[in-house]
Amino acid sequence: MTDARAPGRPQGWRQDDAVPQADLDAIRDAVVLHGRQQTQGSDAQPIACALYEQGELIAGAWGRSEFQRLYVQYLWVRDDRRGQGLGGDCLRRLEAQALSRGCVDALIETLSDDSAELYEHLGYACIAHVHDFVPGFTRHTLMKVWKPRE
Repeated sequence: MTDARAPGRPQGWRQDDAVPQADLDAIRDAVVLHGRQQTQGSDAQPIACALYEQGELIAGAWGRSEFQRLYVQYLWVRDDRRGQGLGGDCLRRLEAQALSRGCVDALIETLSDDSAELYEHLGYACIAHVHDFVPGFTRHTLMKVWKPRE
């Protein structure tokens, strides 16, 4: 009987910081791949936009388009530039990209009541709330529909 363990690699459980980032990435990628194989026909593509001034990142957003839906994962504006409409500009740019890919709706989540209000102002409708998702914070799930599903 041969030992199938990798030579020189410590055996047994690891936790927290002892688990290398590459292994955490491998776990995430395997779960995502498994889910996409189960749903069959995933067309996931990354989607992103960013605003730079003099080579410095000012604002940006990224996520993915998949199954005719835009999933906005991150939307950020540098602290000193907030309140100038850049978050809305980022979101509209992602939406335009998603529409050109054939997306029919968009989904975004936030723990910020103020951000949820902004998204509603930009045409998103709240489809779910989870109060005290994190103590003191409500998780808002919002959707914007451009075209009915076929």
